[in-house]
Amino acid sequence: MLDSFIHKLRLTLTDRELRLRILFLAGALAVFRLLSAIPVPGVNRAALASFFAENQFFGLLNIFSGGGLSQLSIVMLAVGPYITASILMQLGTIIFPQIKQAYFEEGEAGRAKFIGWSRYLAVPIAILQSIGFLFLLKNQGVIMPLSSTALVANILVIAAGSMLTMWLGELVTEFGIGNGVSLIILAGILSGIPGGISQTIFASTAANLPAYLGFLVLAALMIYAVVVVSDAERSIPIAYARAVRGAALSQGAATYLPIRLLQAGVIPIIFALSLLLLPQMALSIVGNVANLAFAADAARWYAAFLSNPWQYGAVYFCLVVLFTYFYTAVTFEPHRVAENLQKTGAFVPGVRPGNETEKYIGRVVNHITFPGAVFLGLLAVAPSIIQGLTGVTTLVLGGTALLIAVQVALDLVQKIDAQLSLREY
Repeated sequence: MLDSFIHKLRLTLTDRELRLRILFLAGALAVFRLLSAIPVPGVNRAALASFFAENQFFGLLNIFSGGGLSQLSIVMLAVGPYITASILMQLGTIIFPQIKQAYFEEGEAGRAKFIGWSRYLAVPIAILQSIGFLFLLKNQGVIMPLSSTALVANILVIAAGSMLTMWLGELVTEFGIGNGVSLIILAGILSGIPGGISQTIFASTAANLPAYLGFLVLAALMIYAVVVVSDAERSIPIAYARAVRGAALSQGAATYLPIRLLQAGVIPIIFALSLLLLPQMALSIVGNVANLAFAADAARWYAAFLSNPWQYGAVYFCLVVLFTYFYTAVTFEPHRVAENLQKTGAFVPGVRPGNETEKYIGRVVNHITFPGAVFLGLLAVAPSIIQGLTGVTTLVLGGTALLIAVQVALDLVQKIDAQLSLREY
């Protein structure tokens, strides 16, 4: 195994095109981290640190911003609006036939059209999220009162920063290696590790040393579980009918249909976070624009609700489980799979083609979605459980960040292996 690793590393370093792709990726991530260090005007640094220390929910949102939200940088939204727009477009395949046709039936041209619509939709989402975050943080004392001109300038700068990050991610996908959007999120996760470790070392005492040792053991177990579950799948055997060619009878080939345990990936977590964030942002906007007292009171109550790890953790877990089922039902259609199998002359041994195959595949998907949804929900609320049991907030084991990091790292390794295999042949 070591010899194989050294061989692949040597090929990676000696191949000019692959080396340039990796250098482009490193340069793009360096630019993003540089932009993440430039804050918007009017930030109260002490209030910002206190706000994120007391509210773990926004720490989760900071994961999807690539670390820019905790600095209130000009790229604080990062690729969040683009991810939200892509999810809404996928949901739009249920309602709008044109989107469904582009996404499923028009091939590469349809995919390009789908991505273009997602980009356009990301612009108004970025503006709305900029307004919501600025009003919310102003109410919390994190951003100092701004004039109307300064407020509009901040909104435009943050929205433009999000579009710039989206463009940077697409450049990485095209000229670098791996998925650019995912790698930007991964860079934000990795950038927060040294600070978290140093903060934990300085804050640690003999009294909470057992808690930190428990964190290390739990972290190792979670990493192992995430790696195993990320690759876990249920294989449905598929056979092909025998073909008669002249006087010869050829045996049909046999293969399998893989159905992943985490079919929805981290999308249900993004759904749940967006739904939990929406009331607070809406109440903040209404309270500032309409100056309604009940909206301000409701916003304070909801902020207190989100700061309680047990309360919001229970709601968060239920939402993740529900959205896992919902998103799996939206993106995986047993009817389409059964129809494609029948068209190609394939069938599931022991199951009649057509309607029976559709029902069988649907039952299998429902059965494996439940353990996947529960695992995803537990992974999402792991920081809340740890914080609620120990009361330690300096070191929080982020299950969501861990899941993203493992999946993106595995995808990057596979992309590099594919490039090396292509060059060897």
